Amino acid sequence: MKKVFITGISGFAGSHLAEYLLSKKEYDVSGTYLLEESVKRNLGTIKNNLDLIRVDLINNKKVFEIIKSVKPDYVFHLAALPYTGTSFKAPFLTMKNNIASQMNILSAIKDNNLFNTKILVVSSGEIYGLIEKKDLPIDEETKFMPTSPYSVSKITQDFMGLQYFLSYKLKVIRVRPFNHIGPRQSPSFVVSSIAKSIAEIEKGKRKPVISVGNLSAKRDFTDVRDMVNAYTLAIEKGKIGEVYNIGSGRSYRISEVLENLLKLSKIKIKIRVNKNLLRPVDIPELLCDATKFKKITNWKPKIDMSTTLKDTLDYWRMIV
Repeated sequence: MKKVFITGISGFAGSHLAEYLLSKKEYDVSGTYLLEESVKRNLGTIKNNLDLIRVDLINNKKVFEIIKSVKPDYVFHLAALPYTGTSFKAPFLTMKNNIASQMNILSAIKDNNLFNTKILVVSSGEIYGLIEKKDLPIDEETKFMPTSPYSVSKITQDFMGLQYFLSYKLKVIRVRPFNHIGPRQSPSFVVSSIAKSIAEIEKGKRKPVISVGNLSAKRDFTDVRDMVNAYTLAIEKGKIGEVYNIGSGRSYRISEVLENLLKLSKIKIKIRVNKNLLRPVDIPELLCDATKFKKITNWKPKIDMSTTLKDTLDYWRMIV
């Protein structure tokens, strides 16, 4: 069995990735987490099948010791502060966490001479930023126009992965996932936020009013369960040193997503635009060209948007 190490294993994507890998019965899965509550919430049914390590990845000494002990065959580096909106309020914290954590992981692999370990560095489709309509859909050669501290941190993670490949010959594969959604996502993200609000309204925990930000933006959404399947294919079949965009290839206006979620509820809900939810700059549209990735893996999303939205709303209905 291959030894898999997932940073951020109790997070949104990390927990789904752990579930997916365990289901294949080919992997011995371990990973890091920071908050006990996230383990209970997201890993409750599978935590006894995982080797869980609580650590702050900013601590380079502990990271070195953990990597030395585990000696993983595969590393999926998912741990990060993932909130674009919050990064405007805490830019230094976002940069420090996302950049230092990855540097500690890569340095620990190098310093422990684990040159056969394959590492998936997870960047983001957000790094392309404020591009012109003529540049859609976005392939890997599209120039970067970052609009948030978060996207700058992900560019740094992306190019740090490339640097460690070029300088030290670490087996790094980079991916740039576009927006992924589904059960367990933090309500700091728009789709999950709307779903949680609807669930709370249905249970009488709040008034039938939802505040929203920019509804005209369009995003390329993929179900998180399809995305973690893609991550596994990337580390198994991706070319060392290369980078791959991952996304559905279809963009949805936020207003359309909102409308479809509201249709899943029998309660009449009012919508109000809250200026405090608007960002300093908002990207009009992100649309992924995943041709390069699909060519080497034959990956394609299997879960349609209607299923994803229903599953997300049902998740919040269970826990609010």
